[in-house]
Amino acid sequence: MASLIEQLKTMTTIVADTGDVEAIKAVKPYDATTNPSLVLKASLLPQYAPLIEAAIAYAKAQGGSKEQQIDNAADKLAVSIGAEIVKEVPGRISTEVDARLSFNVDAMVAKGRKLIQLYKDAGVDKSRVLIKLAATWEGIKAGEILEKDGINCNLTLIFGFGQARACAEAGVFLISPFVGRILDWYKAKTGETYTSETDPGVLSVRKIYAFYKEHGFKTVVMGASFRNIGEVTALAGCDRLTIAPNLLQELEATQGDLPRMLVDGGAKTAAPAKMTESEFRFALNDDQMATEKLSEGIRGFVVDQNKLEAALSAKL
Repeated sequence: MASLIEQLKTMTTIVADTGDVEAIKAVKPYDATTNPSLVLKASLLPQYAPLIEAAIAYAKAQGGSKEQQIDNAADKLAVSIGAEIVKEVPGRISTEVDARLSFNVDAMVAKGRKLIQLYKDAGVDKSRVLIKLAATWEGIKAGEILEKDGINCNLTLIFGFGQARACAEAGVFLISPFVGRILDWYKAKTGETYTSETDPGVLSVRKIYAFYKEHGFKTVVMGASFRNIGEVTALAGCDRLTIAPNLLQELEATQGDLPRMLVDGGAKTAAPAKMTESEFRFALNDDQMATEKLSEGIRGFVVDQNKLEAALSAKL
């Protein structure tokens, strides 16, 4: 009998949720994603020391204030790690925009364009890259602008349905709804135990997937942030799933029949009128879980970005 990962690959595009090239070589995903937390973790691995030194040298060569040099070094390191990863996958690498910019449309657009230019300088075409933005209203608007530039975007930290709907209406390439973090919130609030079929993170992604397919939205749904392989298998058939190496290995080691859980039945209904900014903000505010987890997610990425920059600052 085939392993769960072999069966999953026949119905879903597998993405590795890591910045570790060796882990990616082992699991052979189609795409890979990184974020400030994963870049920080990767930067501590000995094999990345030369990339850090190169990023420092690049930042010094660019000149400017200490803050500008730290910013340039962090961007160069994230792109350098991404450029190494993209050699090992046939698809794309997602690289995240500084989470501190999550409420500034112009700054996110500028950073997205800068990252794409750094990739181009490293010999990586923009068709191999997704610019990752937090799905605030401003992040979604920045994604809409970048998409019109031909720069594809991954809107991340999706917890509420309104976020997902606004992303599709903005025409972004891909969204990352966070399954496990939704489960974490409900478990903490209710004290209940959930199965794969009652898991609120799984149900959230299924709802988004059904809405996108019913209305013919082209935005790719990529479930993310999994806590166990039950959440993964409950979303078999989703466009893409980004999975940490430990869970990929568990799926590889597990055999059993894997039924398809999500099916694209084709567009049946015209899309509703686009959400307004006030509708988006009210929907987010009305969803306590989504409001808290989006805010927490941005803060968490900022903490790790600051740690990374502190380490780079010491070297500068």
